[in-house]
Amino acid sequence: MCQSEIVLECVVNISEGRDHKLLSALDVACGSDLLDRHSDRDHHRSVYTLVGEDSVRALATLAVERLNLNDHEGAHPRLGVIDVVPFVPLTDSSFDDAIRARDEFAHWLARTHGVPSFLYGPERTLPEIRRHAWTSLFPDAGPRDPHPTAGAASVGVRDQLVAYNCWLDTGTSLDIAREIARRVRQPGIRALGLAVNDRVQVSMNLISPFVIGPADAVRAVDDVCHEVGCVIEHNELVGLLSERVLRDIPRSKWRWLDVSEERTIEHRLTRRG
Repeated sequence: MCQSEIVLECVVNISEGRDHKLLSALDVACGSDLLDRHSDRDHHRSVYTLVGEDSVRALATLAVERLNLNDHEGAHPRLGVIDVVPFVPLTDSSFDDAIRARDEFAHWLARTHGVPSFLYGPERTLPEIRRHAWTSLFPDAGPRDPHPTAGAASVGVRDQLVAYNCWLDTGTSLDIAREIARRVRQPGIRALGLAVNDRVQVSMNLISPFVIGPADAVRAVDDVCHEVGCVIEHNELVGLLSERVLRDIPRSKWRWLDVSEERTIEHRLTRRG
């Protein structure tokens, strides 16, 4: 199979969510390979959903040039301005294709910009990198120390996941949000309780979305909310989800769960042509 036939998704997490002019410039750098951008000024983070391998390098180049981790403040933990770069196999591509793309990008980032990368996938998980980076774990590619302004990147390979937030009602404490996150955490759900200005949320990665999707995750959060005395005010899909995940959700719940046909990877790929 030639590389032009391989379709990989890349979901780049950039440590910038506030400067609209700069975000527009980052959008332009991605060209027609940009399927979606979700920006959050409180997290100070943007999630770029891209297709292919060229646009992620263009996005990374501009991010390194224009962003400075030393000036960054936001609710979401981060290691670098190009914080997380997972490659995801889609149509006519395999996990091996994604691993090749991951490794080539990590070495390109080190060679071109001097930014080190931690690799995740078969070797380790992203949470393991967040826990151990710079203590017992050092970069797999590039310098041993962080780039002075860009920090480091976590470059990985994974199957499709769904990034999802449950916002809790005003007055709910961070301790309660963290307790809810702890209790809903399971093999298919990674969860954090985060403070965002005067609000709190349970921020989740649904890493087995064909088994545990948004409806299941929200139900799990809601069950704990009833026990601890708070409610979900609204839900938020971050980025895109697959059509298969959407079809498993009753249409009557789509609006409450912040999902739709237009928010699927397949719809955006078709629109891109």
